[in-house]
Amino acid sequence: MATEARIRQSELGLLEKLRSIHWPLVGALMLLGMVGYLVLYSAGGGSHSPWAARHGARLAFGACIMLTVALVNIRIWFRWAFPLYAMAFLMLLGVEVVGELSKGAQRWIDLGVVQLQPSELMKVGLVLCLARYFHSAYLDEVKRPVFLIVPLVCIALPALLVLKQPDLGTSIMLLACGGTLLFLAGVRLWKFGLAIGAVAAALPLAWAGLHDYQKQRVLTFMDPETDPLGAGYHIIQSKIALGSGGFWGKGYLQGSQAQLSFLPEKQTDFAFTMLAEETGFVGAVVVLLLCLAVVGMTLLVALRCTHQFGRLLAMGIAFNFFLYVLINVAMVTGLIPVVGVPLPMISYGGTAMMTTLLGFGLVLSVDVHYTTAIPRFPTDL
Repeated sequence: MATEARIRQSELGLLEKLRSIHWPLVGALMLLGMVGYLVLYSAGGGSHSPWAARHGARLAFGACIMLTVALVNIRIWFRWAFPLYAMAFLMLLGVEVVGELSKGAQRWIDLGVVQLQPSELMKVGLVLCLARYFHSAYLDEVKRPVFLIVPLVCIALPALLVLKQPDLGTSIMLLACGGTLLFLAGVRLWKFGLAIGAVAAALPLAWAGLHDYQKQRVLTFMDPETDPLGAGYHIIQSKIALGSGGFWGKGYLQGSQAQLSFLPEKQTDFAFTMLAEETGFVGAVVVLLLCLAVVGMTLLVALRCTHQFGRLLAMGIAFNFFLYVLINVAMVTGLIPVVGVPLPMISYGGTAMMTTLLGFGLVLSVDVHYTTAIPRFPTDL
C-alpha cells in the first residue's frame, strides 16, 4: 500500500500539485520581496526608478520561475543535479574569460539583455550536487575519508574561483554551505576539527593572499575610526543610521542618513540599515522574524520528506538563506567585516533574487513530492 501511495503521489496532476504547494512559504517570500520594493522605492527618493520598478518586475518573474520549478517532478531534479552543477561551474570558468569588470571585480557575464552572476547560481548548484551525491551513499561509505574527496573537490573548486574574482563573501558562503551539508550527511565531527585546524594553520598564507582592500576591511572592522572618511566610512554611517532609527524609526521616506546619501550602497549591501533607520527596531525585528519563518518552514519541509535527496536539498537551501541574512545583518551592524553579501529578497540584485526563488522552487518541489520514491541511481528511475 505504501508503494502504491508513493506512485500515486509522484503522478499527481497539475491541479493536485498546485493545491499541494506550500502557500504559506510562498506568501512569506513574496512579502519579503514586497518589503524590498518599499525599501528600494525609498532608496530612490520616493521614485520607482531606478531600483524599485526593476525589483518588482524581477519579483513577479521570479515567482513564476519558482512555481514552475515546484511543479516539476523531484525525480527530474535528482537526475539533473550533476549536470546543473557542471553548467554553473562552466559559467564560473567563463567569468575568467569573458566576465565583465565592475568596481574592481570580475563577477558577471553580460548576456546582452541581463548581466548574470554565476557565483549566485553555484550556491544552488552546489546544494543540488551534494544532495544527489549523498543520497546514493550508505552511512558506512560516508565514514570513509576517501569517499569525501569528490564532495570536497566540488566545494573547493568553485570557492577558489569565486575568491579569485574576488568575492570573499560568496566564497565563504559556498564553503559554509558545503560544510553544513557534509555534516548533515553524517560526516563525523572530528573530521571537521581537523579541517578547522588546517584552516587555522593556513591563516597566515590566506592573509598574504588577500587583496589590499580586503585586508583594509578586516583592519577597519577592528577599528573603523582609524579611517573614518575612507575604509571605515561605510560601517560608521551604517551604525549612525541604525542608532538614529531608535525603537519606532524616523518614518517611511524620512531616514536622514539614507535620503541625504550619507549611507553608501543603500540599495544593496546596506538595505537592512536603511530599513532599520526608517522603521526602527520594531521594523527590523519584524523582517528578521519573517526571514526566520521562511527558514523554519523550509526545515519542516525537510523533516517531512521521506527521501534523503529532498531532505538534504531543503536543508541546504534553508541554511543558504539563513547564512545570507546572518552575514548581511552582522556586516551592517559591525559584527563582522564588510564582505558584500546582500539581504535576500530585499536588496537590489537580479541574479541573487532569481537564484533565491529558484532554490525555494526546489524546496516547494520537495514538498509537493515528499513521498516520491527516489532510487539510489538515476539509471533506476
